[in-house]
This record gives sequence, structure tokens and C-alpha cells, in this order.
Amino acid sequence: MIKISPSILSADFARLGEEIRAVEQAGADAIHVDVMDGHFVPNLTLGPPVIASLAKVATKPLDVHVMIAPVDSYIPDYIKAGAAILTIHAEATHHTDRALHLIREMGAKAGLAINPGTPVLVIEDLLHLTDLLLIMSVNPGFGGQSFIPRALEKIRVVRQMIDARGLQVELQVDGGIKPDNIFEAARAGADFFVAGSAVFSQPDYHKVIAEMKKNGEAGRAARK
Repeated sequence: MIKISPSILSADFARLGEEIRAVEQAGADAIHVDVMDGHFVPNLTLGPPVIASLAKVATKPLDVHVMIAPVDSYIPDYIKAGAAILTIHAEATHHTDRALHLIREMGAKAGLAINPGTPVLVIEDLLHLTDLLLIMSVNPGFGGQSFIPRALEKIRVVRQMIDARGLQVELQVDGGIKPDNIFEAARAGADFFVAGSAVFSQPDYHKVIAEMKKNGEAGRAARK
């Protein structure tokens, strides 16, 4: 099934609890939380206390994308705060193998992300340690950016790698995903999509999430 994880980076921060309930009722499969340190990416966002507060409200898994470098020492804090999925960047640690093992040992699903300029070869020997592989289709740091088309080839290559190994790894895409381009991303091989402004800029969350799932399922069906 196609999954949608609305990114609260684009939500109304004065009403985060209400926004989470609204997108969950509208069909969201997870709640995407972008954590930025102002160093690895040029923005600063949420820390563990905020994650802990969100965990009290959310009934869907908190899909926490940690854009922090170095990331290793922060992993326990975000899992203890309530991250059900913790995605770290391959570029943000020298010990990715150890970091992914730690995430799993602490009871969360292990996610691994790569930036647009990072080749997929970086993750080839790490796929078996991941539950989710995140292809960034924008340069991380800010919401509302446009999808980078060359990400489609990365998605195709990673999908082939996952399938060839018979792994149960979800392939997620984050950046510029909208109802009018989710078809191509799903056809390329993705099945889990982060959408921020595409959801929260619309008056009807249910309508846009349903449209994205419909178009995504059509793209999945069109895979060769």
C-alpha cells in the first residue's frame, strides 16, 4: 500500500496537536517530524521534549527524520521521546552500521536517508540493517522546495537493490511530493511518501491525502 506521512514542518505550529489529529483523521499513515540542527542543515527545529509532547497526541507512528551531525549521541534521546521510526543520514555519522544497530536495539524502526548529491552505493552494504530507506528529492533544510527530477533514477536503482535482495525495506521519498508527481515517484519504486506543504497548504486534508494515495497506487500498478 502507498503510505503518506505529512510533515509537520509545514503545519501551524501554534496548533500542532490539532493539526496532527486532523491529518490522522484524513488518512495519514504516520506523522513526519523533521529535526534540524542548524549545522548539518541550514535550519533549526524540534528537540526531544517537543517529540515527547507530540507522542502524547499522535495515534499514528512518529516518523522522525533526524538531520543532525554528528547524530550518534542523540539517537537514544529521540527514541525515548517517542520516535517509532528514526531516520538518520548516511552523511551524518562515521559509524552508520553501529548507529542502525542501536536504533533497532532500542526498539524503533531504523531509517537511513541520503541527500540528492549522495550516490546510492553508500547504502548498498547497509540495506539489510534498515527498515526504511529515504531518498531525499530536495536538499534538506526547508519545506516547500521543488522535486529534483533526477531523484527518480535513484528511486529505481534502490528499488532494484531491495527487490534483488528480497528485503522488506520501505522506500520513502521526501521533498516536493505533490498529487501531480507522486505517480512517477511510485512508478519508479517508492511506496512511502513525505508531504508537507502539499498537504498543509490545502483546506481539505482528506481530499489531498486521498488524491495522493490514488495517484500513488496508480503509479505502483504501472511499475514494469
